[in-house]
Amino acid sequence: MTNLSIPAVDPALFRAVLSRFASGVTVVTSRDANGQDYGMTVSAFSSVSLEPPLVMVCIDKSATWHEVLPEATHFNVHILGDEQEAISRRFASDRADRFVDVSHTRGANGVVQLTGVLALLECRITARHVAGDHTIVVGEVEQARAEEGDPLLYFRGRYARIAR
Repeated sequence: MTNLSIPAVDPALFRAVLSRFASGVTVVTSRDANGQDYGMTVSAFSSVSLEPPLVMVCIDKSATWHEVLPEATHFNVHILGDEQEAISRRFASDRADRFVDVSHTRGANGVVQLTGVLALLECRITARHVAGDHTIVVGEVEQARAEEGDPLLYFRGRYARIAR
């Protein structure tokens, strides 16, 4: 039997390759068992299934929100419009006061809903999967809403917009 060694992918190259994939920008919100709100910018978001309606978000293990995962039961995904870069930057920062002065309400699931977003998904957590330095969180969509407009994009380490 031949022992073949597969060379490791250089982390800088891997990051550069992945940056060529344009993604939408979302803010994911949740809350812990004590009712404390959490929110963060997430670009690793995807649909999983139409029947049942499932989506997933990938949360870095070093993120504050990751601490809430074991006890969280729901999360909301806010798909940002092309004029909402400031909201994305706010929720990508280390600020403790991310929700202050940001217009929001609460969804049927009790989780913060940011107002004025391009689309919203209210989700019940159905699975968590550890994958490297992230946890994949799968949620069943219980409520959804979409508005007219263009999405905010992230490409090659920068925010982008659809060219018309």
